[in-house]
Amino acid sequence: MDRTQDKGQRAVQSAEVGARLLLALAGRPGAMSLKDLAAAADMPPSRAHPYLVSFSRLELIAQDTGSGHYALGPAALQLGLTYLHQLDPVKAATPVAEELAQRTGYAVALAVWGNFGATIVRMIDARQPLHVSMRAGTVMSLLGTATGRAFAAVLPLERIERTLAGPLGDPDQAGRPLSAAQRTELQDAVEEWRAHGVARANGRPMPGVNAFSAAALDHEGQPAIVVTALGHQDHFPAQWDSAAARAVRSAAAEVSRRLGWPGQAAAPPAPAVAARTATSPAAGRR
Repeated sequence: MDRTQDKGQRAVQSAEVGARLLLALAGRPGAMSLKDLAAAADMPPSRAHPYLVSFSRLELIAQDTGSGHYALGPAALQLGLTYLHQLDPVKAATPVAEELAQRTGYAVALAVWGNFGATIVRMIDARQPLHVSMRAGTVMSLLGTATGRAFAAVLPLERIERTLAGPLGDPDQAGRPLSAAQRTELQDAVEEWRAHGVARANGRPMPGVNAFSAAALDHEGQPAIVVTALGHQDHFPAQWDSAAARAVRSAAAEVSRRLGWPGQAAAPPAPAVAARTATSPAAGRR
């Protein structure tokens, strides 16, 4: 996705040049020498040094007195913490979802994890009429829909068991081991996520409707929101490597980036699901 939004507004070129140094430091795990930092920011060391002096005065960077290497400073940490505190997953994901719907013509839904499970918070209609019963407030089946399975593939096992125990989290049911069928479905969801980065619906549970869902991760690698695109099977390919699947993966990765997740779009550690008791192909879900 294009990260630039040129609206004809006046910009300060020197600020953009200096910011390249901060971004270069943010992209490396350790401190950097002046030579390496300047190279990473695509400028000569002589040009980079005055910016580093100013950033040091502002405590945006810190220089090691022994090695002379540069790293981000306490002011940069404060900026990052403030940004994370202000983050709203729905607000971060909405423009990405709107762009996905406009570009593909598919219906796009955003879901968060609520008290009753995966809950739709935003629904953007398809360009062509699509009769589905997904609206804001709809709670999606955890293992019977792609939206739910996208969450299930990355949530802690305890939360999955608590949700499957019942909509009110009945304490008498909470913590009860998953059934063999539920464990198989959960393992399938994990395998789908690890292999393809998305969960899939292929005409089920809603006949004639296909969908892909992917979880966007926050700065700690936790699933913050799920992006789902869906459409009529005549116009929505269900292959794992289809343009629709790639578009959803890309959208979720962009939302993850906006939420501070530094990794790739691959799955973080998945729930500890015991070996399946029966072999079952991963069934398509919405």
